[in-house]
Amino acid sequence: MSAAETRTILAQFQSADGDKTGPPLSLPSDVTAEQLSILINKFLENEETHPYSFYIDSKEVVHSIQKDIIEGEKRSAEDTLVIVYQPQAFFKVRAVTRCSSSMTGHTEAVISASFSPDGSQLASGSGDTTVRIWDLATETPRHTLKGHKNWVLSISWSPDGRTLASGSMDNTVRLWDPRTGKELGGPLTGHRKWITSLAWEPLHINPKANRLASSSKDGTVRVWDTSVRRCVFTLAGHTAAVTCVKWGGDGRIYTSSQDKTIKIWNPDGSLFKTLTGHAHWVNTLAFSTDFVLRTGAYDHTGREPGSEAEAQAMALKRYNEAKGKGPERLVSGSDDFTMFLWDPLNSTKPVERLVGHQKVVNHVSFSPDGRLLASASFDNSVKLWDGVSGKFIASLRGHVAAVYQVCWSSDSRMLLSASKDSTLKIWDLRTKKLKLELPGHADEVFTVDWSPGGDRVASGGKDRELKLWKN
Repeated sequence: MSAAETRTILAQFQSADGDKTGPPLSLPSDVTAEQLSILINKFLENEETHPYSFYIDSKEVVHSIQKDIIEGEKRSAEDTLVIVYQPQAFFKVRAVTRCSSSMTGHTEAVISASFSPDGSQLASGSGDTTVRIWDLATETPRHTLKGHKNWVLSISWSPDGRTLASGSMDNTVRLWDPRTGKELGGPLTGHRKWITSLAWEPLHINPKANRLASSSKDGTVRVWDTSVRRCVFTLAGHTAAVTCVKWGGDGRIYTSSQDKTIKIWNPDGSLFKTLTGHAHWVNTLAFSTDFVLRTGAYDHTGREPGSEAEAQAMALKRYNEAKGKGPERLVSGSDDFTMFLWDPLNSTKPVERLVGHQKVVNHVSFSPDGRLLASASFDNSVKLWDGVSGKFIASLRGHVAAVYQVCWSSDSRMLLSASKDSTLKIWDLRTKKLKLELPGHADEVFTVDWSPGGDRVASGGKDRELKLWKN
């Protein structure tokens, strides 16, 4: 670019929370993201260089302000540009590129696969009524957990990784010791229809990790004390099947239902509020803090906490860092083809209605840093949205059949999608383009999970195989 085209622009750095950083600056318009990074590290007096991304009016500066904003967005160079900086993850997750094993053993479809909070163990639930625990070092089956009399629909690790819960079509919840493969006592009975979803109380609230919520097709949610194996209370208020239960970082329980509502329950079991707005069944809920709630005290370093108190302190620190100054945000996805973004504690009105999908929204998920939101739909697409404002960012197209699930890498730089078309696809969030295609399954892929440390991916589906992928 010739010197004549390089203008001086006025710019002001601002944090994601809206705090101004440093004085207003005169910068050349061809300033690059790398140069902005050097500046902001100076202003923040960081001892070591932190990675950042930069946005002007929600548009990321990838190359330079001149190219992306003035030319790309047709912004006037006369305006003062507010540059919002967002810290990025220190560690980088590498994309998985190859299938390292196809683990057989299940005799029916694999319905769910999930890594433990520290990423050291993997469990899968299947239509063959069993749950399996796999040895990740040798990539072979370690334990087969038998007891359920019908399909295992959902599995969930306690946030301390010491207990695995499974919910089944046989109306029961069972608890297992993942190290021995033995069942902990008998089944938790009480639901009159099948179990749709499971959620553990967050570790920063309860370091004993002994409270579990189960939602059911019978329209109720039961909260269990897993150490004494009894139901503490039942949440009854929905007039149709409960599709999803989440235990928020504020201690409240959030439920979505086929009665088109979302209900929020206080820790004592009383109703806090009802969120309405969807025109059809609500299928799925996600929190902006889901990733830290799931991983508890474990971060990417894999350090083991020394005691319950230390684990609780580490989990609380990670939760507060992930939540930031703003409130915990909730998103709901529905059969009405839309999603709502909520600030559930402060308002019964949604922050934004997210429209664009042409068919049912099957799954929604926030990125681990809470900044982005991905939705999977039966319209064959994955869509990306701003996790704070709910603004639409991009459609990720490539699947040729319904997309069942999405899953983020722990550094929030990549997204993985699993589809009815038998493939997994990895999307690069900088370019918003397909990074890798992972074929290999012989049929529909129902479930996918990326280990919290980012080193491997597990996927399962109709072909009864659990595949492990590595870089």
